[in-house]
Amino acid sequence: MTATDGAPPPPRKGELRIVGTSVTRETERLLERVAEAVGRRAPRVLQVGSRTSVSDRNERNWRALVSRRFGAHADFVGIDIEKGSNVDRQLDICRPSSAIRQALGEEPFDFIVCCHVLEHTVAPWKAARTIEDLLRPGGLAYVATPWSQAFHASPDDYWRFSIRGLTLLFDGLEILSSFYSGGDVGLDVAYRLERDGQLDIQAGGGAVEQGLFQLVLDHEDNQAVLARQATGRLPVSRTYLPTLFVNLVGRKPQK
Repeated sequence: MTATDGAPPPPRKGELRIVGTSVTRETERLLERVAEAVGRRAPRVLQVGSRTSVSDRNERNWRALVSRRFGAHADFVGIDIEKGSNVDRQLDICRPSSAIRQALGEEPFDFIVCCHVLEHTVAPWKAARTIEDLLRPGGLAYVATPWSQAFHASPDDYWRFSIRGLTLLFDGLEILSSFYSGGDVGLDVAYRLERDGQLDIQAGGGAVEQGLFQLVLDHEDNQAVLARQATGRLPVSRTYLPTLFVNLVGRKPQK
């Protein structure tokens, strides 16, 4: 079908494109990458911030996903700064990797998951170094953090990240994939930016992203939005941000 038939025209060379996807699709793709990396060997997997709570209705059960994909032989370890359900060891990811190894063993990890954790750490740059150090060469890390989200103290809330900010934190990894995802319960919508069929995480994409991240309302619409809130809000802005997460997949280079 051509553009004259109503279909969108093909992208021009060098044109930035917004490609629709879903977190489910990206998760399946990620687990395939892990399978390719380990071959027939059972992977060793670490989940950082593994504690589950009632508010985690939209969170994926990584222990179950890994078990379903790799079987019962996969070595899965869940750590968290607090005790709770799904926590194997109470550890702080901001501690040096040597301290984590002393508690969990010297064998490196093939796959590390760190979802919605870094915004709660007092030193995310230390957490990033520890995650990189704990990975096996060729191992994969999946990091998800909020770009825009309401304050949520668990136990506290310090940071927000852009994709380019995450690439700076994890500068020891080769970036394989990045995408944005929504935060509403039951909504599995995501997208990534590509140029000429390749991942694009350069600053030039900012102009496109700026128009997608926010909704600017006139005065009447602004008041209508406020009127629909369950509790009173001060009309401090006519610009509203959705709950939006940034996701990054990185690979530790081979020695």
